[in-house]
Amino acid sequence: MQIAESISSRLAQEVLVASVDGEVWDLNRPINDNAAVKLLKWEDEEGKHAFWHSSAHLMAEALQELYPGIKFGIGPAIENGFYYDVDPGETVIKEGDFPAIEAKMLELVAKKEEIKRQDITKTDAMKMFGDRGEAYKTELISELEDGTITTYTQGSFTDLCRGPHLPNTSYLKAVKILSVAGAYWRGDEKRKQLVRLYGITFPRKKMLDEYLILLEEAKKRDHRKIGKEMDLFMFSDTVGKGLPMWLPKGTALRLRLQEFLRRIQARYNYQEVMCPPIGNKLLYITSGHYAKYGKDSFQPIHTPEEGEEYFLKPMNCPHHCMIYKNSPRSYKDLPLRLAEFGTVCRYEQSGELHGLTRVRSFTQDDAHIFCRPDQVKQEFLNVMDIISIVFKTMNFENFEAQISLRDKVNREKYIGSDENWEKAEQAIVEACEEKGLRAKIEYGEAAFYGPKLDFMVKDAIGRRWQLGTIQVDYNLPERFQLEYTGADNQKHRPVMIHRAPFGSMERFVAVLIEHTAGKFPLWLTPEQVCIMSISEKFNDYAWQIARELGNQEIRAIVDDRNEKIGRKIRDNELKRIPYMLIVGEKEAENGEVSVRKQGEGDKGSMKIATFAALLNGEVEEVMNRWQNSND
Repeated sequence: MQIAESISSRLAQEVLVASVDGEVWDLNRPINDNAAVKLLKWEDEEGKHAFWHSSAHLMAEALQELYPGIKFGIGPAIENGFYYDVDPGETVIKEGDFPAIEAKMLELVAKKEEIKRQDITKTDAMKMFGDRGEAYKTELISELEDGTITTYTQGSFTDLCRGPHLPNTSYLKAVKILSVAGAYWRGDEKRKQLVRLYGITFPRKKMLDEYLILLEEAKKRDHRKIGKEMDLFMFSDTVGKGLPMWLPKGTALRLRLQEFLRRIQARYNYQEVMCPPIGNKLLYITSGHYAKYGKDSFQPIHTPEEGEEYFLKPMNCPHHCMIYKNSPRSYKDLPLRLAEFGTVCRYEQSGELHGLTRVRSFTQDDAHIFCRPDQVKQEFLNVMDIISIVFKTMNFENFEAQISLRDKVNREKYIGSDENWEKAEQAIVEACEEKGLRAKIEYGEAAFYGPKLDFMVKDAIGRRWQLGTIQVDYNLPERFQLEYTGADNQKHRPVMIHRAPFGSMERFVAVLIEHTAGKFPLWLTPEQVCIMSISEKFNDYAWQIARELGNQEIRAIVDDRNEKIGRKIRDNELKRIPYMLIVGEKEAENGEVSVRKQGEGDKGSMKIATFAALLNGEVEEVMNRWQNSND
């Protein structure tokens, strides 16, 4: 039957695609009468994906009409919108061309062009796209298996695509081209650089207007901009692209986060270790990381005398496996919980680097738990508790969980036996059920050595970020031949749990900056108080206050510049310091301070001791909250 025929015309304007036996399906594609059908709308992730995938085709059709001879690479849907990589030849596509592209897209929308799917043989596909000179498409087709190739056509545009898509173009009511960038074909710096056009569409114009407002707010919260204003971190091409350097204030922030996590880990009996920043190539061959990620590593370091190769450390887990293996282990010794703030290096392409969220060197708040099979679920639950404490303390209350499993079909990219994978996947599912955590299952998103539970946080303006992760791994213990002596006096294989509540220090700080717009919680912020003197006559009193606050472990700085007080207030507001104290003749005489709070303005005058008690009470309240969160 045709599912589109079974729904009303009103509903057809809301329904985008269907889920048929768990697989996303086109509305105009034949469906078995006995299939389990779920209609997907804009509110569903799969519905948005199909909507934006169809939008990428719409943009490509517009480009084809505007720029005859343009060649097409790939055009996927992404988390927010879509992009298409194109080769316009000698033509330069710039921001000034966006309105014309948008107008052409809306013109095509008005035609209500049907989007038609067609199965096609590999031979016919090679001829079709070859005759058009579409070298990028024919390269992709050459790697596909015959019998699996489909195309989609709307108007005069046909694309190689597996879908799914909308029934027609009329669903796309509002369009916006967002940006243009360069992108190497297939991410290879040795290949041609194409033009990547990003866009977004919505079923209603109001939704686009709201999204554009959100984009403007996101620009204000950009962690690169705020990080520079607050002197938190820096980058230098002389040091190297994608290699962040933490300035004193940023270092203080980061160390405070690390100490926060250390205090939580101490409650769960973690032991901290430290490993070298490099490792022998054989280590990563054993772990499987070299086969999977060797191309993403920096060039090896050769030692001529020994004839060995070393790599900058891309992962901490192989080193921790060797620490486990260093001593004989008994079932009574387990679980063994090893933690490290371990810095790793991966060679990310320069075009993909982005502030602290995508770097070439980063520090993971890594830990690996070696346990018996009967301990896996409880250890997994304990890690979920740790992540819960972190998120609550940081006010990341709005988050989603995703169980990332192996691909149902393509199993070649994973290591380990089916039996071990099934046990690991079942442990995660049971832990989520026990906690009452509703987690979405995604196939094909697992790590190559095991399934995982990922946590996606929504920030203050609704954007989704992937932070904490927990992974169950039966495979690395096998590859490293890790053992423990059981109660039966026989040798057994431990299970390994990988976990990182922050994910990485760099990414976590970036998300925290954008979530708070740089207005960190009082306990965490590098500078809690700025003391500003009305004139130079009161600088000594300002420094006296700073010393008194310092004695009570309050982080205070003094702004004793020869500037008007209004200028000092504006400058320190920009630094997002939570409290500002203004001192002049009256305050000096009375032993008081005039208090201003970030975002709230004047809070009146008070004694120094009263102010110190106020701040310490505010910090203590938060500390008590997380300290007692799981007691």
